[in-house]
Amino acid sequence: MKTHHYISLTTLLFVILFYDQDLGLNFGILGILYAFLTFFKTIERNKTRTFYILTATSILSSIAFAWYGDFPSFLAVVSSLLLLSYKAKNRKMKILFLIPVFVVNCLTSFCRFFDFDKWMPQRNVSGLWQKIMAFVLIPLVLLSVFFGIYAAGSDHFASLFTDYELDINLWQLFCLTVLGFFIAFNYWNYAVEKLIYKTNHVLNNDFNKDAHTPKSTYSFLDLDSERISGVVSFFCLNILLVFFIITYNYEQFYEVSKTPVQLSEETHERVNAVIMSIIMAILVIMFYFKSGFNFDPKAKLLKVLAKIWIFLNAVLIISAAVKNYEYIINYGFTYKRLGVFAFLLLSLIGLTLTFIKIQKRKRNAFLFNTMVWYFYATILVCSYINWGGFITSQNMKRKDFAVNYHFMAINFSEKCLMEYAKEKNNQKLKNDLMNKLKNEKSKNFLSKIIYYQTVK
Repeated sequence: MKTHHYISLTTLLFVILFYDQDLGLNFGILGILYAFLTFFKTIERNKTRTFYILTATSILSSIAFAWYGDFPSFLAVVSSLLLLSYKAKNRKMKILFLIPVFVVNCLTSFCRFFDFDKWMPQRNVSGLWQKIMAFVLIPLVLLSVFFGIYAAGSDHFASLFTDYELDINLWQLFCLTVLGFFIAFNYWNYAVEKLIYKTNHVLNNDFNKDAHTPKSTYSFLDLDSERISGVVSFFCLNILLVFFIITYNYEQFYEVSKTPVQLSEETHERVNAVIMSIIMAILVIMFYFKSGFNFDPKAKLLKVLAKIWIFLNAVLIISAAVKNYEYIINYGFTYKRLGVFAFLLLSLIGLTLTFIKIQKRKRNAFLFNTMVWYFYATILVCSYINWGGFITSQNMKRKDFAVNYHFMAINFSEKCLMEYAKEKNNQKLKNDLMNKLKNEKSKNFLSKIIYYQTVK
């Protein structure tokens, strides 16, 4: 099939799946179909290991959305399919250009639509297809557009058509067709600008041979002065960080106990301080090791001090993680407390990659290129696991289990709450759960969320 076939087919599928439906199972089905069609459309040369992994994660993310239908799984589907499409066409392009490429294409899609030679067949088109396109499709599109314009400008004109009883919602059908075509067109027919192709090398992980010669960053500082500046800076920062770690841990583990609200506020403030400290630490190291000092034979002391600073920041992360765990033991699990672990883990990964950057003499782009994949992996983990069910199942073991909070604020906790209601003989909770499940199960097939169909 050609590009226009894929665009037409997926537009039609979009309309069929979403007409008169809510977002649910239909989006998961659409994601799986997009993944399979992308796999068959992609040439063998571009079917790399990354492509196969992204194909698998696109299908799994679509299944996750069909199961949960929440925002994390929606984000996982969208990011997986965008990455899959991007790598299917540009296996050597850096992932950081993904967002600029698709933003530019969405903004220019209206102009690119009229460039028919790029996405419509130019020759070898059968006479039947020519007649269908010339006598049916093009007039139908024009008729639909002008019908909408005229109907909006004249009530009497609109009444000529709205007075009749039709089972088809023409306005919804038109909007779905436009939206489906917009998505399909930008997915199958996007273009990478020459400027982006030319700047792709800027994000290479490794230095080129010209950068192996140590040289100063600024004209007003020679190489020796800049190196000494780095040594002094990292030495002072290490001393400062040691004192901060001592006071930080003293405040966390030895000060007088406070109320839950005060403890919650202070824990989040301290975690935010830790994360900001890690970000600044990575930026400082990126500043000093962006080029010359990676290959400077006299910069051994600078590298040692930088690695010590990385280690001390890792100790700071572990301290914050221990305090967050203690907080959970005392007051239970929540989304935010699990999110703190996720941010701390990403911070620790960032420090590890920074250490590798120094050790392996990588460019700063290495950090961004690699961290993007870890952020993507985090999105996948968030979408595949029922964190609401985990939170509820763990907190149910506590004496201070807040039933109403978990019913109202925690997603996909119905299975655990149903067991709790039966165990505690809580008839009100059981009735509330049954009403919620009844509403979910009464939806149309394509609008259903599979999770709720499995709760009894």
